[in-house]
Amino acid sequence: MRKAALPLFGALMLAGVAGCGNRPDLIIGAQTFTETKILAEMYKTLIEQKTGLEVKVIPDLAASPLVLNALDREDIDLATLYSGEIFNNHFPIEQTKERAAVLRQAQEGFDKYYGFDWMDPLGFENTYAFTVREQVAKEKGYKTISDIKPDAATMRFGVDTSWLERVSDGYPAFQKEYGITFAKAFPMELSLVYTAVKNEQVDIVLAYSTDARLKAFQLKTLEDDRQFFPPYDASPVMRKEMQERYPGVKEAIQPLIGMMDINTMVDLNYQVDIEKKSEREVALAFLKQKGLIQ
Repeated sequence: MRKAALPLFGALMLAGVAGCGNRPDLIIGAQTFTETKILAEMYKTLIEQKTGLEVKVIPDLAASPLVLNALDREDIDLATLYSGEIFNNHFPIEQTKERAAVLRQAQEGFDKYYGFDWMDPLGFENTYAFTVREQVAKEKGYKTISDIKPDAATMRFGVDTSWLERVSDGYPAFQKEYGITFAKAFPMELSLVYTAVKNEQVDIVLAYSTDARLKAFQLKTLEDDRQFFPPYDASPVMRKEMQERYPGVKEAIQPLIGMMDINTMVDLNYQVDIEKKSEREVALAFLKQKGLIQ
């Protein structure tokens, strides 16, 4: 199996747990964003209760490439990843945006080239989403991206700077696919778009589909009716070697598969990011509500 180079900050973060003979039975990695930390706490709780294994969560791994490197180096054993990861040149793929085909390639490719078990989706995806104020959507009857086309020439657009500059899957490709050009585009940090649209500084923004601020600021995401954005379905991903060593692990987290739709994930993120509950508190409450733990 290929062993990718792990960035120094990631190596330092993992060294204290994975090295020096102090390694627990199983290590779960989580990225910097909230939902992966909530899910990691769910995995940890279910695995510990069902198998009796010692489980450690390492949060704040900077991004999915770092998580993949850590899995590949056996520094972590389990994490949440997203099917659209296949488009980041990990192995040869068929170019498609069809949801089942993207998932199949993630499952087959990461098995063949990395030895990972990419499980079926949890039930939600986290991807780019065009977003307006709920009141505007109701007044104008906006449900899909295509619905805004008659008004686009007068709309102010708040957007992540990098997306404007990407030729193949950014604004130029979007304009061609939908035939939509906004009156003016305002590039900004992605974290600022939610406040900008809430405060009516812009009319529409490109946001993330599971962000807690969608609920907090009463924003509505529009359906990508032409499937411009590739699917990013969330799945637990584990090293197959670990699964063979501890065969009860997959069965322990299997009940989560298909359980969380996008509204559920937004609500769970909201409890952490807006209500300031801990990821573990939110994870335990959800598992109890679903009858998965006592």
